[in-house]
Parts: sequence; structure tokens; C-alpha cells
Amino acid sequence: MQKNFLFDLDGTLLPMDLPKFIELYLHAICQKFAHKAQLEPKRLVNGIWEGAAAMGKNDGETLNREVFWRAMNDVCGKDMRLFEDEFDEFYRAEFTAAKAATRENPCAAKTVALLRERGCRLIVATNPIFPQSATYTRLRWAGLEPNDFDYITVYDNCSSSKPNLNYYYDICAVCGIKPEDSIMVGNDVDEDMCAAKLGFDTYLITDCLINRSEKDINRWKHGSFEDFYRLVVSCQ
Repeated sequence: MQKNFLFDLDGTLLPMDLPKFIELYLHAICQKFAHKAQLEPKRLVNGIWEGAAAMGKNDGETLNREVFWRAMNDVCGKDMRLFEDEFDEFYRAEFTAAKAATRENPCAAKTVALLRERGCRLIVATNPIFPQSATYTRLRWAGLEPNDFDYITVYDNCSSSKPNLNYYYDICAVCGIKPEDSIMVGNDVDEDMCAAKLGFDTYLITDCLINRSEKDINRWKHGSFEDFYRLVVSCQ
């Protein structure tokens, strides 16, 4: 039984239809900010995509938060960070429009509760391209609370993103854990299973599987979240 459990969020703790989620999310954010910022919706969306891409290339020199807003400003041609507080409020309220593309999996909450009872360290290892407000909101959609976890990666506390292995190195350093005592649980073959390169145990959740290159998943332990829950129950 591992001591430390790292869980991806989107598609793992929180099952979702990712294309539909993105569609609903971008529609809601354009409704909120395009007119307010005097931008064409397409330009606002391009700014968000470029910000996400910049965080994906972050070399660790600065927080993802700074990288995002720098790219956003470059694309939009103005200081969009003036709206940062309003973005946070959006993620606490209007972001709910995207919840329709997600669903709650009771096995996720049951697994987290059981592991907490056993004294395991629990980490939400979601790709840190959203602010804390957005990540906490999505956790609650999953039937969980931020205080269920010991550490949660967000764009405010990370300077790299998946599948950059520095992302996992940094979690180990901040949380004082070792890969050999830890397991990464996620639904993305490239972004989550890469943790095995550092010595993490891994489990691939197949409910909302992302396998861009159609790799043979038999090299990793895999199954539904319900399968994973049963595995945890069986490991005393």
C-alpha cells in the first residue's frame, strides 16, 4: 500500500466530456468578458489558448500564473490582468455553466475518504493551468472539498505543467515525498503515466481515457475508478 496518492482531477476524480466542457467553458467566459474587455470573442479565446500553451512550455523560472497573463496580454493587446479578480469571481459563479459536461463519480469520494482514514497523504495533481478558484470549484463538482487533500496544484503554486517531469519533481519537493512511496492516478496516458519515469507507481483510469497516440495501455495497471476503489479496499 502506497503512502502518497496523487490524483488527476479532470476525467479522473471528476468524469467529464472534455470537448463539451471546453465548449461550455469558453462560451461562458466570452459572455462574461468579451464585451467588458472590448474584445472580439475569438481574440479572447485565442488569448486563453495561448496562455495555456505558454504554461505548457514553462521552464520553471516563474509561476504559471505569470506566464499565463503575459501571454494573454500579448494576444489581447491590453492588460487583461486588470480583470484577474473578476476572473476569479467567474470561476466561483458563472463557471457552473460548464458543470453540465461533468458528472460525479461516488467512487472518487469513497476512495478519498478511505485513504484519509488510513492516514495516506492525498494530493490533487491536476494540470496547473487554472487558478485556485477554478480548481476548487471543479473539486466540489466531484463531491469533494479542498480540505480533503494535503496539497493541490494550481497555476498559483506551480512553475511547470504536465507532462514535464519537473512538475512531479516539484510536488515531491514541496510535499516531502518520494516517488517510490507514491502512486499517480490519472486518465491521461501522456500526462499522468509519465510519472512512472521517476519511479512512481501508476494507475490509469479508463472511464474518460485520453490516449492521443493510441499506446498499448497494458504496460500500466488500469481500469475504471470503481476498479481502483476495489483495489484500494483490498489493500490493507
